[in-house]
Parts: sequence; C-alpha cells; structure tokens
Amino acid sequence: MNTKYTEHFLMKLEDVKKYAAEVICFFGPEAELTVSEIGDGNINYVFRVSEKATGRSLVIKQADKVLRASGRPLDLHRNKIEAEILKIQGKLAPDYVPGVYQYDEIMCALSMEDISSYKNLRKEMLLGKTFPRLAEDISSFLVDTLLPTTDLVMERGLKKEWVKLFTNVELCDISEDLVFTQPYYDLKGRNCNIVTPGNETFVESCLYSDEELKGEVGKLRDDFMNHAQALIHGDLHSGSIFINNEGIKVIDPEFAFYGPMGYDIGNVIGNLFFAWTNRAYLEPENSEFLKWIEETVIQCYDMVRDKIDKKYDKIVTFDMYRKSGFKDHYIHKIMADTLGYAGTEIIRRVVGDSKVEEVSGVENAEKRIEIERALILTGIVLIKEREKLSQGKEIADRFHEIMEHQVIGKM
Repeated sequence: MNTKYTEHFLMKLEDVKKYAAEVICFFGPEAELTVSEIGDGNINYVFRVSEKATGRSLVIKQADKVLRASGRPLDLHRNKIEAEILKIQGKLAPDYVPGVYQYDEIMCALSMEDISSYKNLRKEMLLGKTFPRLAEDISSFLVDTLLPTTDLVMERGLKKEWVKLFTNVELCDISEDLVFTQPYYDLKGRNCNIVTPGNETFVESCLYSDEELKGEVGKLRDDFMNHAQALIHGDLHSGSIFINNEGIKVIDPEFAFYGPMGYDIGNVIGNLFFAWTNRAYLEPENSEFLKWIEETVIQCYDMVRDKIDKKYDKIVTFDMYRKSGFKDHYIHKIMADTLGYAGTEIIRRVVGDSKVEEVSGVENAEKRIEIERALILTGIVLIKEREKLSQGKEIADRFHEIMEHQVIGKM
C-alpha cells in the first residue's frame, strides 16, 4: 500500500483519485479518472470516481472524526459498521443494496458499487413521480434483512457477537436525543430556533404538555435503547432509498445497530407521509400521485406484516416459537412498534434539527403551518393508537380524518 494511506486523514478530490488507482486497484494503471463529491450529508464524505474511456465507476465513502456542520466528535468505527452491515444485507437481500468492493480500516473508507442509475426517492416523490413496485420491493428488503438477524433464527452465540460488533454508541445517542427527547421537551432550549413561527403554541400544547404522549414515547424510547431484536438500518428514511423503474437500492446504514424491527419499518412509513402530506396540501388536484402514495402506505404496512408471517413459517424452527400464541404476539408487537416509530419519525422531522424538504421547502407560510400540524397530529395518533390500528387502510383513514378536521379540539 502507498505509505500515504497508512494513517487516517480526510481526503480531498485529488487524494481520492490517487486512492482509487493505487489502493483499490479498481481501474487500470493508465486510466484517466474524474472525481466528484456527491454526498450532501452531515456525517460522511462521498465521492464518485469514474474512468473517462470506459465509463466504469465506483463510490468511495469516507468517515471523518467530526460532524461536518457542528464539529462534534464521532467514532470512526461507524464506517466499519456500515461496511459490515452492507455485506450482511448483500447476502440476505442482494437485489436491494449496493455491492461492497473493499473496506479500508485505516482510512475508514468504504468502496462500493456506483448506483447512479437509481435516484433519491425523496426527491423523486417531490417531483410527483410514482413507482408501482416500491411497496413490494421495500417490504421484501425489510423482511429479508430483519427477521433472519433475530434470535428466532440466528445461533445464539453468533447473534450476541453481532450485538457487540454493531454497538453504535454515538449514533444511537444522536437518535435518542433528536428522535425521542428534543421534540417533547425543547431539549437544551434549542427548539425556539427550530419550531416554525406561528406553530409555537400548537407544539407546546400538542407535545410539551401532553403527559400521556410522553409516557408512550418513553416506552418507545426504552425499547429503542434496550430491545436488541434485529440488526436494523437505523436511519431508513426516503433519502436512504434510491429507486428507478427496475427496483430499489438501500444505502447509508451507518446508524445500524441491534434494535427493534419496527424502527426501520416505521421510518419508511413515516417518510411516506411527508410526501403524501406535501402533495395533499400543495397539489390536491394531483389525484394520480395521491392515489399512489396512499396505496403505497397501505401496502407497505400490510405487505410487511404478511411477508413476516410467511417468512416466519419458513425460517423459524424452534418449536416454542412456532406456537401461535408466541408468533401472533411477536408479529403484533412488531407492527405496533412500526406505527409508534412512524409517529416519532414524523414528529421529529417537523420539530427537530433534521427536517425534511417536503416540509422545510414549503415557501407558503400558511400552507407550511397546515402541513406541520397535520403531520404532528398524525404522529400523535400513530403513537397513541399503535396497539389498536392493525390494517393499512385504518392508518390511511385516520390520516384523512386529520386532514379534514385539522383542529385539535375536533380530534
């Protein structure tokens, strides 16, 4: 290996070009390469390297020691976690994740398949595009990567080793603050700069003053921190799903750890509500998109439940776990968790640091307030009623009721 890369440093474009040629050896020695930075996140640096003559390309993702925006220190181990989980997911669901070429523990650099032919799902939905296969594909990815990594299937000793390997202290700490604390307590007094002007009283009434809601979020927070159920992605929002008419690729599992299955499933469903709410308020005449997004929400929930049920019978062999009393309880808990975590994802993206473009990009102040209130109320319903709602259509119906009333006193 080139001695330049025997100690970690943050690579610039020219460094990446040399690294791809000299360390990864993906291209020939005489290849003329171009490099561009394609990442827009706050945690890592992502580069695309391509060869002019052949068009061959790959992606290099490097971890740095601090957050880009704040300078907050971060453990470089997170990039190894991402490399390892992509390898595992590549075996469990090979059609749905990019292939891994190499992971460099010194440079904390992950080299992998270039998926430029797929587009960011969040941005595509903002453009009003529809994808009939989305529910089918994402439900298969979720079930195929989650259920096989539980104690119901894995050898107990190996599973415990994986729990240790994927202990992700710093990134879990971020989620515990931003998802399960800040939106309900004005954590560290920062929400005065985060809550949209005009919604302060609404947020205080709906979130800060609702003791029942806090108790339910506390249960979800406790499960997130202590229920090492399955190897989850940990940040599965619509910006981590890339899509085209052929299928999907799921990326960026740097928040991966052993946690509740419903957290991943709920994050997917919660993010679909952002696209649904955005179009419902800004383009209500777009019946094609609204019909598709509603059907996709319904199908995602129902397909995940049905596919878990079928896969469970195929891969769970321990007699006690095959009894209906246990199986029904287990699946019900997953699906209730799913709705609860969909609710916390929705709320934290409205009242929190990590907002989504479907909300923050709305220029009409009145419409943005309406959208935010509908989303907050939806999140509350999903959290509080997670044990009662059991069908995708019930979820959609509750959302329609919220949009129709839009006032707390009428809920």
